[in-house]
Amino acid sequence: MKPIRQLDFLGKRKLAFAFSGLLLLISVVSFFVNGLSLGIDFTGGSVYEMHFNQSVDLNKMRTSMADHGFADANVQHFGSSEEVLLRLKPVADVKQEDLSQQVLEAANASQPQPGEMRRVEFVGPQVGDELLDDGGLALLFAFIGVLIYVSIRFEWKFSVGAVLSLVHDSVITLGFFSVFGWEFDMTVLSAILAIIGYSINDTIVVYDRIRETTRSSRNISVDEITNAALNETLGRTILTSLTVFLTVLALVFLGGKTIHGFAIAMLIGVVIGTYSSIYVASAIALALGLNKDDLLVTQKESVLDELP
Repeated sequence: MKPIRQLDFLGKRKLAFAFSGLLLLISVVSFFVNGLSLGIDFTGGSVYEMHFNQSVDLNKMRTSMADHGFADANVQHFGSSEEVLLRLKPVADVKQEDLSQQVLEAANASQPQPGEMRRVEFVGPQVGDELLDDGGLALLFAFIGVLIYVSIRFEWKFSVGAVLSLVHDSVITLGFFSVFGWEFDMTVLSAILAIIGYSINDTIVVYDRIRETTRSSRNISVDEITNAALNETLGRTILTSLTVFLTVLALVFLGGKTIHGFAIAMLIGVVIGTYSSIYVASAIALALGLNKDDLLVTQKESVLDELP
């Protein structure tokens, strides 16, 4: 059985491994040299809720905050266009009362009528550290969950390939944030978790097709079977990725500053995840010695296939 397309994906796997290795190396080196620019979700800081009697132009307010020395201020609407939520990273050697007054003056300077401070909260660095630890645990548990599921559903070499491809996607996506100094906050962490779910879905589709092709084509090699499966699922992979890519691209340009980090992370993750589903996940399984015996139908797989 020959697929419509005959693109030799596996013939380029050495080149793909070299490309992935280069991206991973750059990412890891950047983690050590630059680190991640953590947002106040993780570093702690101050949160201010302000009310104005008119609709607030956030761009003017951000400019005013930067002019008053608060260039890293995170400004967003809160409930309505008259309510503003402003978050700042910790400011050294300034009392909280004085800082609140400076923030209010900077915010009012951008508006025709002054507003009032409704709420002030301080997020300590300890809370930020706990959130960072919880975020790391969330990623770890996601990887473990995928490993368990794919181990039950498929042969262990597929499981290792799937998890390593997810690590590959996550590290490279975070590497972009480290290299370019983009802020890493809870929305970006949420995007990384979403990328894991998106990427494993594509990988599972490819793995299923490899197994199905093995059952119907027993006289060709595993490499040929894998290449055929990748070609047969290519149309589905491209259409799915393109749909998500265009949606996220709209969020990048129209979603506003609040979800900009999330949108950028998703945009990078969709591209890297699609690439890894085609070039990385299956190639790793083959590098681990995947053979036809591993793909034979077992009783356990038959039962799982019959489940709704």
